[in-house]
Amino acid sequence: MMAKLIVISGPSGAGKSTVVREILSTCRQPICLSVSATTRPPRPGEIDGESYHFLTLEQFAAYRERGEFLECAEVFGRGDWYGTLRQPVQASLAEGRHVILEIDVAGAKAVMAEFPGVLSVFIHPGSTAELERRLRGRNTESDASIARRLAVAAEELTAVGLYQHVIVNHHVGQTVEQICRLIEQGEEHCTKN
Repeated sequence: MMAKLIVISGPSGAGKSTVVREILSTCRQPICLSVSATTRPPRPGEIDGESYHFLTLEQFAAYRERGEFLECAEVFGRGDWYGTLRQPVQASLAEGRHVILEIDVAGAKAVMAEFPGVLSVFIHPGSTAELERRLRGRNTESDASIARRLAVAAEELTAVGLYQHVIVNHHVGQTVEQICRLIEQGEEHCTKN
């Protein structure tokens, strides 16, 4: 079976990171997570090359100019850039490992345009009310930040039709099981759910 490039997107609070973490630990396939690059400074406990590839604005711009990103964008209007470096993804695929890109909708559109055969999954929270409940339950953000995330989510939810699969994340275990099955299937079985 050929290694697959897998795009997983969904609004902040839908549970993407938890789902991806569980996929990496439970799927029987050789699989890895693409480590994104960013210009934001590391947070306490983050490790360069594991949490993110931490780059200066100048380094990021140079990579961008050389076309070394599969996708990249300035995020949340704060001047911080995020992107997926092309070389580590291609190296992992060449080694026979499936590669997960946990990226936003804009990044997913760019990757799907370049790689039409990508396995694409949108993690849906079920409803906007459920999404807000999850965001508030984190107790990590201000009301203004939650409002901004909900506004972005409303726009992202309009893009679900671009994805091969839309999975409502009611139960992490079930969501992970569904995605592991999709990864194990041949490309010919990838259809919209």
